[in-house]
Amino acid sequence: MKNRHFAIVVVMATLMLSYKPSKDEPVQQTRPNIIFIMSDDHAQRAISAYDGKLIQTPNIDRIAKEGMLFRNSFVTNSICAPSRATMLTGKFSHINGKKDNIDVFDGSQMTFPKLLQKAGYETAVIGKWHLKSAPQGFNYHDILIGQGEYYQPRFVSGKDTSIVEGYVTDIITDKAIQFVANRDTEKPFCMLYHHKAPHRNWMPNTKDLEYFNDGDLPIPDTFFDSYENRPAAEAADMRVANMYLSMDMKLHKQIYGTETGTGGNKKYNVEGAWEASYNSLTPKQKKAWDAHYDTINTNYKNAQLTGDKLTKWKLQRYLKDYLRCIKSVDDNVGRLLKYLDDNNLTENTIIVYTSDQGFYLGEHGWYDKRFMYEESLRTPLMIRYPKEISANSVTEKLVQNVDYAPTFLDFAGVEIPKDMQGTSLRGLLTGKETGHWRNSIYYHYYEYPIGWHFVKKHYGVRTDRYKLIHFYDDIDTWELYDLKSDPKELNNLYGVSKYNAIQEDLHRQLTDLRDKYGDI
Repeated sequence: MKNRHFAIVVVMATLMLSYKPSKDEPVQQTRPNIIFIMSDDHAQRAISAYDGKLIQTPNIDRIAKEGMLFRNSFVTNSICAPSRATMLTGKFSHINGKKDNIDVFDGSQMTFPKLLQKAGYETAVIGKWHLKSAPQGFNYHDILIGQGEYYQPRFVSGKDTSIVEGYVTDIITDKAIQFVANRDTEKPFCMLYHHKAPHRNWMPNTKDLEYFNDGDLPIPDTFFDSYENRPAAEAADMRVANMYLSMDMKLHKQIYGTETGTGGNKKYNVEGAWEASYNSLTPKQKKAWDAHYDTINTNYKNAQLTGDKLTKWKLQRYLKDYLRCIKSVDDNVGRLLKYLDDNNLTENTIIVYTSDQGFYLGEHGWYDKRFMYEESLRTPLMIRYPKEISANSVTEKLVQNVDYAPTFLDFAGVEIPKDMQGTSLRGLLTGKETGHWRNSIYYHYYEYPIGWHFVKKHYGVRTDRYKLIHFYDDIDTWELYDLKSDPKELNNLYGVSKYNAIQEDLHRQLTDLRDKYGDI
């Protein structure tokens, strides 16, 4: 009997050692592919899975419907490049060294793409990079230069730079699909598919110019905010009222005469930048562009708007172009999802949709981001993976972009480095999270007085109900908000005796978080 059992074991071991997956059964079936989709400045309420009042985004919504929607998803530092560095490293800005858009990202440090590559993944980044240093840890990259251009964008791949005719969102998607089609099918892949849109200056695809022309969009209740008892908010230069007439409103100089907008940086050569963008259009593109915007230019000249009427007009102009850019993102996400469906890649591919941060769509009279207030602190997040995530799942747990890197590594079966500061979301996604999840998040913004918009440096803590913010450097003010009674954050409660106990507790939590993350 013993000899018989021994013989069976030997035969089974031999079969296992000699087994090689066929072409139709590649290795990556045991490990998921990962497609990390990130747009730029995409506000939660400009996705219909969160709020359908402004726009319908059926393709982005599909990811949420077939996976999990995160209702309380936040960033650690609401500005483009630092947010990207946090996602790559799983570390806060003060640890990864990328505190603002001026800093150069140290690409030699450990990132999740490097660890996936080392573990046998084929890795790629396509689209917006924006970190001022060359990508590391990728088998392939094809990235925009800096912020990138909406039309005829420049791409860098290896040592080669090329100008590609067309619209940037379409082109990034073409390149992403091409990478997936030409990948090494013997390996799982991780692709960072990162869009420029809907970043300022919101130049839509010409085919989308006639969308949102059937009336005005709703004006936020806080659009004419007085900033009472919030001096840092009052000091910022990011009001819709001060948007550029040229680059933002897309008016021509012969129409507006003198540029009156400060636009967050009154020293910027905005008229030259806008002229260069307009002149980069091909004759065919310019014909379609002029057919739409010449009417807007003429109507502006004839209306002679001033004061609140001009500010409301600027809001409509801004929002409609912003949403048109998002329509193109949604259409192209749909193209990629269809490619995965058609090529039997849906079941074994993790799809993540997020943005580098949220954005103001007129709330508090603003555009842009940076502040720890809800509209820019929040960022969309939805994840689909049919093998492990139930459809139509929703979580209210507090998560941050520092959690993405450990999540990808966890799903790939790669050990998560102990110095990563985020926590894998896998337990939340699969419904198997049994430990104590965080009950507060930490935030720190640094880009002042350099850069744009003059938002003061600040840090803070947010719980499920309360928020405490400290503005510092050339200012020393505190703000406290009860998000249940004051979700629009108009009433600063700091120093109000009724909230003394809550204030003390938030100070303690903030100190604990700063100690935990080493930001002291």
